[in-house]
Amino acid sequence: MPSAERTILVTSALPYANGPIHIGHLVEYIQTDIWVRFQRMRGHRCLYVCADDAHGTPIMLKAQQEGVTPEALIARVGAEHRADFADFAIGFDNYYTTHSPENRAFANRIYEGLRAGGHIVTRAIRQAYDPVKEMFLPDRFIRGECPRCGAQDQYGDSCEVCGATYSPTDLKNPVSALSGATPVERATEHDFVRLADFEPMLREWTGSGALQPEIVHKLDEWFQAGLQDWDITRDAPYFGFEMPGKPDKYFYVWLDAPVGYLASFRNLCDRRPDLDFDAFWAPESTAEVYHFIGKDIAYFHTLFWPAELTGGGFRRPSAVHCHGFLTVNGQKMSKSRGTFISARTYLEHLDPEYLRYYFAAKLGAGIDDIDLSLEDFVQRVNADLVGKVVNIASRCAGFIHKRFEGRLADRLADPGLFSSFVDRGEAIAELFEAREYGRAMREVMQLADQANAWIDERKPWQVAKEPGREAELQAICSLGLEFFRVLATYLKPVLPRMAEKVESFLDVPPLAWADLDRPLLGHRVRPFTPLMTRVERERVDALVEASKPQAAPGSSAASVPRPAPAPAQAQAPGGAPARATASSSAPAPAPAGGAPGESPAPVIGIEEFAKVDLRVARVLAAETVEGADKLLRLTLDLGGETRTVFAGIRSAYDAAALVGRLTVVVANLAPRKMRFGVSEGMVLAAGPGGADIFLLSPDEGAVPGMRVK
Repeated sequence: MPSAERTILVTSALPYANGPIHIGHLVEYIQTDIWVRFQRMRGHRCLYVCADDAHGTPIMLKAQQEGVTPEALIARVGAEHRADFADFAIGFDNYYTTHSPENRAFANRIYEGLRAGGHIVTRAIRQAYDPVKEMFLPDRFIRGECPRCGAQDQYGDSCEVCGATYSPTDLKNPVSALSGATPVERATEHDFVRLADFEPMLREWTGSGALQPEIVHKLDEWFQAGLQDWDITRDAPYFGFEMPGKPDKYFYVWLDAPVGYLASFRNLCDRRPDLDFDAFWAPESTAEVYHFIGKDIAYFHTLFWPAELTGGGFRRPSAVHCHGFLTVNGQKMSKSRGTFISARTYLEHLDPEYLRYYFAAKLGAGIDDIDLSLEDFVQRVNADLVGKVVNIASRCAGFIHKRFEGRLADRLADPGLFSSFVDRGEAIAELFEAREYGRAMREVMQLADQANAWIDERKPWQVAKEPGREAELQAICSLGLEFFRVLATYLKPVLPRMAEKVESFLDVPPLAWADLDRPLLGHRVRPFTPLMTRVERERVDALVEASKPQAAPGSSAASVPRPAPAPAQAQAPGGAPARATASSSAPAPAPAGGAPGESPAPVIGIEEFAKVDLRVARVLAAETVEGADKLLRLTLDLGGETRTVFAGIRSAYDAAALVGRLTVVVANLAPRKMRFGVSEGMVLAAGPGGADIFLLSPDEGAVPGMRVK
C-alpha cells in the first residue's frame, strides 16, 4: 500500500457534441476510467471530470439541418453522451459542457492574460468565403485537389492521400463543402497568439517527463520547424463565445475546448464544499493533474494548452497521456462493413464489460494503435473471463453452499500459495499505475491458470464422493474462493460491475488492495449466481449487421477528426514449409513436409484450412519439464492472452535461449490435459526430430496476436 495519500485530478478529451459516442471514443474513456478506479482502490483521492465540446461551425450547421437551436442540439446530445458513458460504467465525478458561464469566464481570463502579457497580435488576413452561404469557411469545409499530389476531394488543411499540410488557399479547384460554390477570398482581422513566446517554458515542460517519448520526439520536430502564431479567432456566423471587445469575432473552438477541463472542475467545486479549485489549478498547486487524450490532438494539448494555462495564471498538467487509434478487424471503422459501431448499438447486443476487458487486455502505455478483432474478442472474453476467472468460483461455490451451508474453512489449505497470489499485488499495481493494462491482465490470467491447475490437482469433485474427507473438501473449495477474491480485486478497475456481484456473493465490503492479505476464514458466503455468460458469436454478428445503417463517421461525435489508419495485415512467413508441425498433443514434432520418404498430405480445400487459427506468439518463459526428456513448457504471449504449451523440442533448443523469440502457434486447438498440465495450443516447427527441429519464426515487424493468413 502506498505510504501517502495522493490528490489527483484526471480528465479525458472532450467528445464533440454533434453525434453519438462510438467504440473508437470508448478506448480513451475506458482507459481513463480504469486508471481512476485503480487509484481510488489504492486509497488515493482521485477525481475525474469531463465535458462535451459544444462549440464550432459543425454544431451550428447540424442544428440548422435539424431545424433546432444549437443549444437544443447540444442539450440532447449531451444527455445521450451521459447515458452512454454511464452504461459503460465510466465513473465521472462531473460531466459538463463547454457552453457554460464557467467556460466563458475562464476563456476570457486566459485571453485577457495573454493580451496583457503581450502575447497576442492582431493582423489582417485573407480567408475563404462562401458567397452563397455568406460565411467564412473553416478549413474542413473546403474541398479540392491536393496541391502536392493532385488527389481529388481533399480537405482544406491536409491531404489524406499523401499527408501534406497546407493552407486552404493552396488547394486547386476549391469548392465549399456547404454549397458547392467556389470560395472567394475576403479580408478579415484575426487575433493570433505568439506561441514562440512560450518556447522556453514549453521546451522545459515537454522535456520534464510529462509526456511519452514518442510525443516528445514529435514535438522536437515542431520545435525545429519553428512554432507558428496560433489563430484564435473565428468570424460570425459562429456558435461559441464572442471575444471581449470584438463584435462578430468568436473564440476558435480549440481555445475554449480544453478550458472545459477547468470549467467542469469549477462546476464540481461549486457543488462540493470539500473541494478547493485553487488547490488543484493554482501555479503553486501540489496536486497531480493528468490529461488522457488521443495522439492526434497532442499538438493542442502539449503546446497550445500549456501556453493558455501559463497566460491565464494557472499551473501546467503533471502529464499528458496519449493513446493510439482503434481499428476493427485490422481496418479503420467502416459503415459498410458494420464496424462503425456506436456505443448504444453495442449496448443493445453485448455486455459493456466484455469491451472494457478486451480494451484493457490490448492497451499499453504507448501510442500504438489497437485492433478490435471480433473473432479474438469472442475467444478472449470466453477463455479468460468465463473459462478461467469465473470458472474458479463456479466450480467451488456449489460445494461450499450445499455441503457447508455457505461457510468457508477456518484455515488456508495452502498458506504459501495464497501468499504468492497476494504478493503479486504490488507488481500488478505498478502495471496499472504505468497504464500497462495488457501486461496486468496477463499477470492476472497467469494466476487464474495457476488457481485452476491447483483445483484440478486436488479434484474436489472426487473428494466430495468419499466419506470422511469433508474437511479437506471445504479447505480446497475455500482456498479456491480466496483465489477468486484476490483475482476479482485485481480485475475490479476493469470490471467494476462484476466486482459488485462478487462483493454481494462473498458478502464483503468493497474489494480493496489493502484487504488482499485478509482471508475470509470462517466467513459465510451467499448462494452463487452466474457472474458472466459467454459471448455468443451470433450476437457479435447481429451487432455488426445492426451497425451497417448507423451514422457514418462524418456525423459522429468525434473529438478527434482523423480516423485511425489501418495497420499492415499480418502475412504468413515467406518460405515456410507447407506442413510444418509441432507438439502439444505428441511428445515430439512430427516429420516436416518435404522430409525424405514422406509423401505430401492429401489435398484439402481452403474452407478446411481456414478453420486453423494460426497466431504470432512471443515466448515469455521456457522451462524444462521434470520427468519428460523431450518436453519444454512454454509460456506464450498471444497479444494480451497468455497460454501454456508443452512442446517436444527440448532436444533442439535450450530453454533460456527461447525467451523473447517470436514463433507461430495453432491458437484454436482444443486444450489437451497431459500428465504435466494442460497444453493450450501447438507451436509450429519443421524437421525430422532430434537436434533437427526448427521452430517457425515470422519476419521482423510481426507482433504477438497477429493472425497468420
